[in-house]
Amino acid sequence: MKVELRHNPSSTVARCVLAGGEPVRVESGAMVAHSAGVSLEAKAEGGILAGLKRSMLSGESFFVSTFTAPQQGGWVDVAPSLPGDMLALQIVPDRPYFISRGGWIANSTGVQVESKWGGFANLFGGEGGFGLRASGQGEVVVGVFGAIDVIDLVPGEPVTIDTGHVVAYDLSIRFTIRRAVSGRSLQSLKSGEGLVFDFVGPGQVLLQTRNPSAFASWTASVSSG
Repeated sequence: MKVELRHNPSSTVARCVLAGGEPVRVESGAMVAHSAGVSLEAKAEGGILAGLKRSMLSGESFFVSTFTAPQQGGWVDVAPSLPGDMLALQIVPDRPYFISRGGWIANSTGVQVESKWGGFANLFGGEGGFGLRASGQGEVVVGVFGAIDVIDLVPGEPVTIDTGHVVAYDLSIRFTIRRAVSGRSLQSLKSGEGLVFDFVGPGQVLLQTRNPSAFASWTASVSSG
């Protein structure tokens, strides 16, 4: 699979170009268009229990759509629900990635994407300790709210990031989670910040420049006002 991005960075669409007979797994509802002859099968990937785990715990759809190109090849265009950029994340066998809830859009056939519990330390914006683990060989198409920032940390290099802005990170990286103002819940609340990640390299972290949870809260306050 080859991924071509266009209309970026604010309204990116990813075109997944497929060889003859090649499949691509896509988040339900993320397909924008596809070329003639591409077939579609929607099912609970891994069975009903896996589908429930993915939808209830990882924030993804119960069903996964698999598009398969005809003999002459084809393409499938995909896009996230929120406006923003997209990235084709390279996955190799010795470097799996953890992807936050709602970040996964599609993946090539050589990549396995499964719900994963990472404990309290893997909380994303207070939404729970579940996300997606992407492993294997190939590409994962990731969508973000806003633009993408990629931080590559050298050994021993630290960085602090708000949990709502973390999209993905490679699982070799070290990190902890804490209140923005250490040990002081009221001060964290007054600062407008909640939980933050402290990452320490080596490793890579992907960020989104806008926070979906903060945007949802702002929208609700405007609507109620």
